[in-house]
Amino acid sequence: MTSLHCGIIGCGVIAPSHIESYRHLPDVTVTWACDIVQAKASALARQYQIPHVTPDCAEMLADPELDAVSVCTDHGSHAAIVIAALEAGKHVLCEKALTINRSSLDAMLQVQARHPELVFAGVFQHRYEAVPRLLKELLERGAFGTVSNLSLQSNCWRGPDYYRHDAWRGTWAHEGGALLINQAIHFIDLFQWLGGGIASLCARCDDLCHQGVIETEDAAAAAVRFKNGALGTVVATSSSAEDWRHLLTVSGTEGYAELCNDELIHYHFTKPEIKAEVERRLQADRTEKAIHAGKTYYGGGHPAQIQDFVAAIREHRPPFVTAATAREAVDVVLACYESSRSGSWVTLPE
Repeated sequence: MTSLHCGIIGCGVIAPSHIESYRHLPDVTVTWACDIVQAKASALARQYQIPHVTPDCAEMLADPELDAVSVCTDHGSHAAIVIAALEAGKHVLCEKALTINRSSLDAMLQVQARHPELVFAGVFQHRYEAVPRLLKELLERGAFGTVSNLSLQSNCWRGPDYYRHDAWRGTWAHEGGALLINQAIHFIDLFQWLGGGIASLCARCDDLCHQGVIETEDAAAAAVRFKNGALGTVVATSSSAEDWRHLLTVSGTEGYAELCNDELIHYHFTKPEIKAEVERRLQADRTEKAIHAGKTYYGGGHPAQIQDFVAAIREHRPPFVTAATAREAVDVVLACYESSRSGSWVTLPE
């Protein structure tokens, strides 16, 4: 098995999830910790016995023994770092959102196209979880019949201290937005992925509860038409008393399902054999979670996504969530912002 050396760029709250996930894989070593605030990189390196520390990602990328990097910085810095890493011959796993505008999205993918030998993946760890994958499979098999509607309600709480802790948060220049591009984007990705892609939307975004704290949005609503003709709605807020509750529903002529966070809380199928299959697979998922309950990862999908990223490198294949598919949720978010500014329906890129 090929030994891999990996580096972490950005040593904030999500970095330990990447490090822990890498450390549980055979013949994978995290050898670099990089952050423009060197004290953060040094603290993470001490915690995880990482041998090399730097505030300059160029120094890290110049290491010929480094194979891959996880980009865990603020959204606005992603594009420049990803492009530099690909040009340096490194495989890249980039946290959401890939970047904050379409020109940067295009630039990143153009560089990847010049380096097809490199794996470039975007983090959407919920696509790796058992229940969303089950729903996706059932939708692709036609188990829901004709799907007429999908809905997403995304609730969380982010107070003033959260935004003041990091200067990039809640800014157009560095975060690229707030609620939609950071918190809700995880579930917007599942919404558009399960629905088979969004063709057009009309949205309104506003700052209702964080005036003077952020320059971006804390509330949003959108009407959506999917590529397959189904209709959908998105309602989101970062000012909810009920923190971190994300409800996604799928309605079809032969099936209905409600996904809350990562749990299927209600479902109905007209065909008994489909219902029985869902029950069996949900029980298997509950057993699997019980077996691995001792692991302390942030989000159950990160270990699976990083395992897939490493396997893709070793097997010379695309990852399950490529950068091209990870951009789809970003395109939806950017279309929401564009629609809110213009007051018109927006057609998404093909």
